[in-house]
Amino acid sequence: MTTVHTFASGSSGNALLFSCGTTHILVDAGISCRRISTALKDLGLSLGDLDALLITHTHTDHTAGLATMARHTAFPLLASPRTCRTLEARIDGLRGRLRELSMLEPLSLGPCTVTPFPTSHDAPGSCGFRLDSPEGSAGILTDTGFVTEEARQVLSGVDLAVLEANHDVETLRSGPYPYYLKSRILGAEGHLCNEDAARFAVELVRQGASELILAHLSRENNTPAKALSAVERALSAAALAPVLSVAPRDTLSGAHIITSREALCRK
Repeated sequence: MTTVHTFASGSSGNALLFSCGTTHILVDAGISCRRISTALKDLGLSLGDLDALLITHTHTDHTAGLATMARHTAFPLLASPRTCRTLEARIDGLRGRLRELSMLEPLSLGPCTVTPFPTSHDAPGSCGFRLDSPEGSAGILTDTGFVTEEARQVLSGVDLAVLEANHDVETLRSGPYPYYLKSRILGAEGHLCNEDAARFAVELVRQGASELILAHLSRENNTPAKALSAVERALSAAALAPVLSVAPRDTLSGAHIITSREALCRK
């Protein structure tokens, strides 16, 4: 069985677990190592059960637990070359621990395949991931100002997508953030708004996705209800009805079981 669990999702921290049988891949360590260990324990796992950590980019809400995890584990830490260089310069003890990923080149981890692709964010070497197992595939796209062509290419046909729906544009524009921060979030190297997420959600479902998890919602500039409403409207207008949810901000999610279209058709 292949599953996805989110441990945390939002500007205060991000971490996600992709599991296929006894292979467990953590995506980002933006919460403390202790919280990651607790979430794993709740799933009957430990840090020693992890096979790899994939790092999307260098921002603290995706790397806050990285230094401690690197001291207490031996599994590979995988990121883009620019992300590796930046993290090695910033965090003591990472030199020699990080392994560079080549964009758009699949990498095998046990029975799974990881394919990184570039995103558009104000962090050098930022990327998203497609993870494939024998049972199905998941795509992870957060922290990007727009959906890159590489993301469209790599994520085509995924069965489950974790998709950023960071902000409601009008809430952000009328809110208390300073102008420079609003411009950053709205810019080409910022974050996806609800409407951008909705448009790409329609593409993904038309290409075969049966489940969408909206992620990285802003606490100040969005709500789960607004994100869900925007995406549901777009899907309904396209006569599409995938499973749709919002990743919890600070708690372990339930299991999202990945099943390929072929397997669904056989049922």
